[in-house]
Amino acid sequence: MVKISGKTLQDLEFNTILGIITSYSISNLGRNAVKAIVPFDNKKDLLFELHLVNEYLSSFQNENRIPNHHFEEITKDIQLLKIEDSFLEPASFLNIASVSTTVNDLLRFFKKFKEYYSNLYNLSENIEYTKEVIQLIQKVINRFGEVDSNASAELKSIRKEINSVRGSIDASFTKALNHNASSGYLDDIRESIIDNQRVLAVLAMHRRKVKGSLLGNSKTGSIVYIAPEATLKYSRELQNLLYEEKQEVVRILKELTNNIRPYIDLLKDYQAYLTHMDVVASKAKYALHINAILPIISKEKKIFLRDAFHPILLENNKKQSKKTIPQTLELNEKQQIIVISGPNAGGKSITLKTIGLLQLMIQSGILIPVHERSQIHFFDTILTDIGDNQSIENQLSTYSYRLKNMRSFLQRCGNNTLFLIDEFGTGSDPELGGALAETFLEEFYEKKAFGIITTHYANLKVLADELENAVNANMQFDERTLEPLFKLYVGQAGSSFTFEVAQKNGIPFSLINRAKKKVERGKIRLDKTISKLQKERIKLQRTSEGLLKEQHKAKEFTENLSEKENKIQEKLESFQELYDNNQKMLSIGRKINEISNSFFQSNNKKKLMADFMKWITIEKSKYAEKHKTEEKTTKAEKKKIKQQKVETEKKLEEVKNEVLTEVKKIREEKKVKEEKIAKAKADYKFKINDRVRLIDSNSVGTIEKIEKNIATINYGIFTTKSNTNQLELVERGK
Repeated sequence: MVKISGKTLQDLEFNTILGIITSYSISNLGRNAVKAIVPFDNKKDLLFELHLVNEYLSSFQNENRIPNHHFEEITKDIQLLKIEDSFLEPASFLNIASVSTTVNDLLRFFKKFKEYYSNLYNLSENIEYTKEVIQLIQKVINRFGEVDSNASAELKSIRKEINSVRGSIDASFTKALNHNASSGYLDDIRESIIDNQRVLAVLAMHRRKVKGSLLGNSKTGSIVYIAPEATLKYSRELQNLLYEEKQEVVRILKELTNNIRPYIDLLKDYQAYLTHMDVVASKAKYALHINAILPIISKEKKIFLRDAFHPILLENNKKQSKKTIPQTLELNEKQQIIVISGPNAGGKSITLKTIGLLQLMIQSGILIPVHERSQIHFFDTILTDIGDNQSIENQLSTYSYRLKNMRSFLQRCGNNTLFLIDEFGTGSDPELGGALAETFLEEFYEKKAFGIITTHYANLKVLADELENAVNANMQFDERTLEPLFKLYVGQAGSSFTFEVAQKNGIPFSLINRAKKKVERGKIRLDKTISKLQKERIKLQRTSEGLLKEQHKAKEFTENLSEKENKIQEKLESFQELYDNNQKMLSIGRKINEISNSFFQSNNKKKLMADFMKWITIEKSKYAEKHKTEEKTTKAEKKKIKQQKVETEKKLEEVKNEVLTEVKKIREEKKVKEEKIAKAKADYKFKINDRVRLIDSNSVGTIEKIEKNIATINYGIFTTKSNTNQLELVERGK
């Protein structure tokens, strides 16, 4: 069961990603579904969703583009179908028919291309393909969204009568219009429309001379509008027919609604399917926009993110035409916790958030912007403690809130947990808070959880160095300008560059010196050493990069020379072959010319044929002799090569036996030597001032006190106690 809290989603700005994805949705239902995305509970469902999105993404790059799946929401229509004696409007039936047609098009497409889109085909396989709904609607509703006249014989008859009556109205009105116009009773505009009815525009002074119904007048009162008496009879008949038409249309719509009602569940499935397709398409379009891929899904517990981009930062930098630096990071059984240190504003937090957000995205079925060789693992729990966690509502300080959060971490943390903590241990006394943070980190380590933390605490850096499966890391800085390079380097703790950054920001040198005097000399020396090592490593890294570039250029130059040499050699061989062929052709030409001249002088055909056949026979024997010699040479060479191979294998076997004998002797001597050293170490009694280190540790300290085989070891900035059985002698005390 996956446990990812709303706080984690908020800390990593997951909803911002969903907000961007909704912009690619083509329906309201799709947008709402994207907004509701949360990490999957079931790994099988998650893998299926990831492959759906990946297949849809691939459709943008091949000829078999997935058909359009836009649809109008039919939720209200489905709800109305559930109510007895209700009926849908023609526009609703058109939407239902459109949804059915769209689904059928997709089902046919995925069936045809199921080899290309196997997962999308599996998604559609359980959706019923039927044209019955479409056919039922098309018999009644035309493409203009009206009930078709052929829907029933009664409706067809009524509409025929309506058209006839409207013709009579037009004819009678035209007759009255012409009569009153010729009599001079009408205004210049002659006619107008009132309540969808044609009326005569009669001059007010002649209103009594025109027979009909008075329906209104102009604002000035100079014109009155009269419906001619002759048209009134037809108008009343038309109203009756229109009422009958409306009743018949309602009856037909009710009948069609009853016919569609049994397909409610099918329509629900259709809408849910199209909504899911919209979500998958939105994720795929977003993946195309940020150049995201589906990384390798690792069976072992391992994360390897190569060239990983924070998608929100990538989007913002694109808008500002800025370059985004990708990060490369690995977590595995041998490197389960990474402690990132270094100055503020160096990119520690964004690195932390990058890993967390990408993990959330992939566990929510969203592809991520990483290198194709990246590997990912699914975690049951993702825990985060990022940003200012001061709770005004509960009146808790930052440190109190973080302690409550740590309690929750300890309860929920397991061997399949990923934890991300920014500025670990801050908010309290550095020495006491650091000690508590160290204890928490040891607990997470013992529980085999994977995690990344950022910190300035020296004791946490030392702990990361001492724990076998933990490692220090730092964000690189330019040693001259102290500008951040936003590149993560794993394997060494980072200096906070506290005084250097203060000096760069204009703090007077005298104040910085006073501050240095107030700090323990040991701590300054440690930070200075780390800073120096970091600068040296950056120099070496730059030198290494420069050498690699030069090596690459030299390799390219050598390859170009080699390629040119091969081309020249090929041309020389070609010219040589051409020259040989030309010489051969010249020789043949001279011989034929010689035979021809002999024939022209003697005109003897028999001699001509005899000379020609003799020459052909000589050439044939030369050709046969040449190829026979080549064949003999080839057989001899093959025999010689075979014999050399046998001799070489024999010599190799002899050398192998000699080497194995020597290796056995060396191993025996080494074993005896190791036993002597182990016995000497076991017999050795540790003394005060001996320089020692814990077994499997790199840190060296000095023994200050020994009581009952328990030695107190001083490491310079802190002391610790350990059994003498766990110690390894580095240098005897003086």
